[in-house]
Amino acid sequence: MYRFLLTPRWWGINVFVLLAIPFCVFMGSWQLSRFEERMQSHDQATAQAASNKREAAAPLAELLPVDQETSGRQATVSGRYGKQLLVPGRELDGKRGFYVLTLLRTDAGKALPVVRGWLPGDPDPAKAPAAPRGEVTVTGALQASEQPGENGVSAQGGLPAGQTSAISAASLVNLVSYDLYDAWITLDKADAGMKAVPASAPADSGLNLKAFQNLGYTGEWFVFAGFVVFMWFRLLRREVEFARDAELGLVPEESEQRAAV
Repeated sequence: MYRFLLTPRWWGINVFVLLAIPFCVFMGSWQLSRFEERMQSHDQATAQAASNKREAAAPLAELLPVDQETSGRQATVSGRYGKQLLVPGRELDGKRGFYVLTLLRTDAGKALPVVRGWLPGDPDPAKAPAAPRGEVTVTGALQASEQPGENGVSAQGGLPAGQTSAISAASLVNLVSYDLYDAWITLDKADAGMKAVPASAPADSGLNLKAFQNLGYTGEWFVFAGFVVFMWFRLLRREVEFARDAELGLVPEESEQRAAV
């Protein structure tokens, strides 16, 4: 009854199944390992954020360039505040508002974007407190330049004068006349009348969409493996039923010859 398993057609089916199942299991396991790595990275970032708050602030120059180890670290830098900009469309505590961003010009000849705080509502220069005058020393969490279109950062263009959608050297270079650091800081204590903006986790270190995509792909690959097994048994059952019907003479002779091929 099972002689059909030795036909060329079934040899091809069996070889495909024997290759497809390990491949699906391997791909599912790989996607699961990627999700677990992101989970571990998320836990490390959370622990690092708590540690950063306890550590003493370090000079800005010692923490550059910004990477996953230095992102969120407390940085201190001195200089004089210059041009002030507003960053619209930023949420804090479930409310929509805007950041007050001021460029701190340092003795090194470069300017560091400093988020001095957050205010609710639509961006309005009249609402934003003026920056302190004279030489100041600020301390805040170091952050990498934002990428428009990622992590909720708007890629909107054509903003009114005095506004920017992303906090990055690339976005600000056309708005100021001096060199910029490829980084920014958010003050631990916001200036008068504003709320402090918490530091964000380093890129690819949180439970973001990519992490849950890995988890979803894991399920898909294991479902594919199960589907291959299901289809193999279904085809086998159909062939067995066909062979039994043939033995009982319940199928035409042409069908018997075709089944034997």
